[in-house]
Amino acid sequence: MKDLKIITPIKVATYNELDPQEQHLISLAREATHRSYAPYSHFNVGAAILLDNGEIITGSNQENAAFSSGTCAERSACFYAHARYPEAGFTAIAIAARDTTGEEVTQPISPCGSCRQSLLEYETLAGRDVKIYLAGSNGIYILPSVKSLLPLAFAEF
Repeated sequence: MKDLKIITPIKVATYNELDPQEQHLISLAREATHRSYAPYSHFNVGAAILLDNGEIITGSNQENAAFSSGTCAERSACFYAHARYPEAGFTAIAIAARDTTGEEVTQPISPCGSCRQSLLEYETLAGRDVKIYLAGSNGIYILPSVKSLLPLAFAEF
């Protein structure tokens, strides 16, 4: 028997250390939190996806009294991005959130399991790594791919 060690590389940066395109993507994710509909959790999440055609698609979480009928920001953005631009591949996604007080979360949040699996589908479809930016007011985590968030993913290869 042997041990298997899984290591997830994460860079930590401040907003000012990012290039203008990265800053813009994170700003759009932060703006999308204001379009969230979260009357139950009061936790507002926004996502912005950069496509290889230069377009940026945003999404926000949308809750519903029938909880399973709602959707997360990440899936809202990725499903719309592919529906609108089916020929374009994803290159990066930024995710931001505001907590129940309405302030940006201090530490970055990570997508739920369903969102990770959905994003992996579009990374696989793009045929390349999709960079992940997880934004918080105390710093931004930068991951090289969706696989970093879901190392033992269910996938057809």
